[in-house]
Amino acid sequence: MDRQPGVSVRVKLTLSYAGFLMVAGALLMGAVWVFLLRYVPDRAKLYNPDDRPNGGPFPIRSALLEAFVPKAAAVLAFLLVFGLVGGWFLAGRMLAPLTRVTDAARRATSGSLAHRVRLPGRNDEFRELADAFDAMLVRLEAHVAEQRRFAANASHELRTPLAISKALLDVARTDPDHDTGELIDRLHTVNTRAIDLTEALLVISRVEQRSFTRERVDLSLVAEDATETLLPLAEKHGVTVETEGDIAPAVGSPVLLLQLATNLVHNAIVHNLPAGGTVWVRTAVRPGTVTLTVENTGEPVAPELASTLTEPFQRGTERIHTDHAGVGLGLAIVQTIAHAHDGALTLTPRPAGGLRVTVELPATAAQADG
Repeated sequence: MDRQPGVSVRVKLTLSYAGFLMVAGALLMGAVWVFLLRYVPDRAKLYNPDDRPNGGPFPIRSALLEAFVPKAAAVLAFLLVFGLVGGWFLAGRMLAPLTRVTDAARRATSGSLAHRVRLPGRNDEFRELADAFDAMLVRLEAHVAEQRRFAANASHELRTPLAISKALLDVARTDPDHDTGELIDRLHTVNTRAIDLTEALLVISRVEQRSFTRERVDLSLVAEDATETLLPLAEKHGVTVETEGDIAPAVGSPVLLLQLATNLVHNAIVHNLPAGGTVWVRTAVRPGTVTLTVENTGEPVAPELASTLTEPFQRGTERIHTDHAGVGLGLAIVQTIAHAHDGALTLTPRPAGGLRVTVELPATAAQADG
């Protein structure tokens, strides 16, 4: 925003300090003068043989006023100079922390997010501001790094199906006798993957903007809907799905929370044992929060691998070679939706194999009060 040039805060504070000092000095001089008037008579008979040979009343107040006013004016002039000089240095000292925050903000504006204010000293308003600004820079730097990594990964993932499509088309051009049906099937598979990836990216983008309408949602009903939708897939893989739990009222987008539950149940089904696997879907109510937990059997998952599964395009090595590897954004979408609802996502490897995924969301006001 373009602004007209104005007086600096340091000058304003200097003038304020000097003005306050002048007012205080003037009040002090006025109080002294009033105090003197109470105890000094207006006229008194003082005999000065040189000036008043006949003797007469001497005007004490007038003489006192003539002596007091020049001294008071000199004191006020000194206070003005002292207030301006002292106020200038005092204002500079007081505003020094703010100057450091401003410099850090300018660096951040130019793209340097690694700089920190790190204001020393005990806690006060300026240090609270500096600490809050440093915390903002930490989050902003991490967010920018995550966005850059996400953009790079997305570009790589989108380039792969496009390159495959180009290669298939080149084969069809150079070899007219190639099986057209096989070529079309492969192109259909590749394009479907590209479409799924694009839609997943759009979902993440919309969710991060938090532009959705919030309303009361029962997570237990959401879990049941997701489970019923995926029952054919579970039967195809020979996986048993068990759903149980309490009514879990939360506030959020029914569509997005259904997407969250569907992604979790889908992952639990397709990344399970080859046969005889089980998926448990549970909802629970805790003080101030509600939880949705999806747990499945499967191969053991290393803790260091589990901590990376929510990152975009991260997949376990055992998942890449399956027919349901997906686009690598299932749990990333879940985490984005959970964070957009002020919730948290926790992934815990099961000792017997498989994974336990828990989504914790704030409960409704009535539930939290109860």
